Amino acid sequence: MTDFVALSPESGQLKINGEFTVQTKNSLIIALIAIAFYAGWSFNQQSETSQPGEESPALQAKADKTGYVPTQPTRNQDALYSPVANQQQPKQVFWGDTHLHSSFSMDAFIFGNTLGPDDAYRFAKGEKVMATHGQPAQLREPLDFLVLADHTDGVGAMIALKAGNEKLLANPTLQRWSEILFEGEADDARQLDSTQTRLDTPRELEDADIRGNAWDYLTATADSHYQPGVFTPLIGFEFTAQKGGQNLHRVVIYRDDAETAQTLLPLSPKESSDPRVLWDFLQQYEETSGGKVLAIAHNGNLSNGIMFPTAELEFGDAMDSDYAQRRARWEPVYEVTQIKGDGEAHPLLSPDDRFSDYESWDLGDFAGVLKTDQMIPYEYAREALKNGLALQSTYGANPYQFGMIGSTDSHTSLATAAEDNFYGKHSAGMEPQPDRWKDAVGGRGDVTVPGFMMAASGYAAVWATENTREAIWDAIQRKEVYATTGSRITVRFFGGWDFSEADLQASNMPDIGYSKGVPMGASLLQSSAAAPVFMLQSAKDPSGANLDRLQVIKGWEDADGAVHEKVFNVAWSNPELRSLDAKGDVADIPSTVDEATATYSHKYGAAELTALWQDPEFSAEQKAFYYVRVLEVPSPRWTAYDAAKFDVEMAPYVKNTTQDRAYSSPIWYEPSD
Repeated sequence: MTDFVALSPESGQLKINGEFTVQTKNSLIIALIAIAFYAGWSFNQQSETSQPGEESPALQAKADKTGYVPTQPTRNQDALYSPVANQQQPKQVFWGDTHLHSSFSMDAFIFGNTLGPDDAYRFAKGEKVMATHGQPAQLREPLDFLVLADHTDGVGAMIALKAGNEKLLANPTLQRWSEILFEGEADDARQLDSTQTRLDTPRELEDADIRGNAWDYLTATADSHYQPGVFTPLIGFEFTAQKGGQNLHRVVIYRDDAETAQTLLPLSPKESSDPRVLWDFLQQYEETSGGKVLAIAHNGNLSNGIMFPTAELEFGDAMDSDYAQRRARWEPVYEVTQIKGDGEAHPLLSPDDRFSDYESWDLGDFAGVLKTDQMIPYEYAREALKNGLALQSTYGANPYQFGMIGSTDSHTSLATAAEDNFYGKHSAGMEPQPDRWKDAVGGRGDVTVPGFMMAASGYAAVWATENTREAIWDAIQRKEVYATTGSRITVRFFGGWDFSEADLQASNMPDIGYSKGVPMGASLLQSSAAAPVFMLQSAKDPSGANLDRLQVIKGWEDADGAVHEKVFNVAWSNPELRSLDAKGDVADIPSTVDEATATYSHKYGAAELTALWQDPEFSAEQKAFYYVRVLEVPSPRWTAYDAAKFDVEMAPYVKNTTQDRAYSSPIWYEPSD
């Protein structure tokens, strides 16, 4: 618990409980930070004295003075009137970002981000925040939850360097960094880009005291913003593992509060980049603290073919049952879409899927090594889901039986994913400005990524019973989640054998779905030779474009062990204009986008799309998975909004329209032995 905050006028040193200290050149700034931090933490201490629905000790003390004695009626077990009070299944979807960075991340700080954890939470809660370069920013609708996932390597080190930390400044390299960053050489700051990918970064950046102080502050700040039922900050960090420049990053998410999360200092990739070492850490944390934790693999398009191994593992060992079991245990969901591109499917792998080329990044890795076609099968979610079926047959466990979420991976502290409200990847030239479309997001060696390739994506949608840490985390763990590329499309998906058209149209359709089947993220165990029946419901984002089509993507393993896929169009808007052709495809919806003005209309599309569907090619003996993809009608891309706002003409190869979409977690079909 935090009992006091003190500032020494002589040293300019901030002390919290006599432990958390930061050197500063500006006592006034630190004093203000101290006051803000203490105020927030004090509020949290008051809120944590009681659980939601309980009388707080402070309120009880006041009641005692009046002579009031609160009573709790005895529960009538036979009186089950309120459908809400007796609700046990998720009835509400909650929206969040599970991958955001603040100025406590070394790379975010180097690229100029001045917004700290408190700013990130306030923005996510719907408050207006001033972006790093002075533009006011605000979400159209607040988020329900947020994971601030700052990098553990060098976490808080740049904050400490700016504050004049003597340990850091004693290193000549870091002294030079300080001059570059803080003494007027801002144009040279890019030379420090992606420092977490370098093997020669000074060891002082991993100082245990600096990392520990930063972790304590990050976790305490998360607790101070927790408002059960209103807003949930889930404590987390990003484990920036890599092999060379091949991205193997994971976001780690805790179910716990600050005190529990502080039991064990987060693992740094400087100790090891092997994901199995991370899983060891997660197990150690749960055994030591009694808490709960999980990991989410970063989208794999920068891994250069090692995110989803099938034979040789990331660090040279052979695939085995232990790897398959442990990956399935610790990584229940996958980040399928984010700002650095979409990871659902790729046209090379899915040539018959016209919508597989959505914001694909297939240039290379962090080290600038160009990508080859041979790498691509081991980077995309759909291919991993298919390969997982075959690996299960071999090793008895499916390492890639994951659900799907989206997140931003923004390094601006601003969780923006809307095309018309997009604040970019980082604060160095990627916040809204006329030339960000052509400026480099980053790059190294033979790989340069221009700004127009940034994807305004994405968000995590979670079906949970309530907006609390426990309920949100539990939903992620059981995979009752889905991804969107930014639009808040509502998606329901159930599988079973006894669903009817009447069930699909019933007002209590979700109740029926849970009672007669399973939701997205679960497995259907064979109980009949007949094909399972799926109920699908989708509704448009009230502030977004209408819906174009509702699809089911199937993957399966045949009797010879080969894996396959197929896309089924099961519902679509404007049936008066289009129908299924001989190949099972549906013509494109007419576009109403005016690129010059970045406007569109609701002339076409539907507010809702539903379907009751059975697989016409089902085989009871074949393992399979099914997931839902929902597409909106065309709408302006962020580049079109930029062009109209800043009156700039972009190159003809820049896309100015998009079709935002949602990807559900799969339902797996398991035949009987």
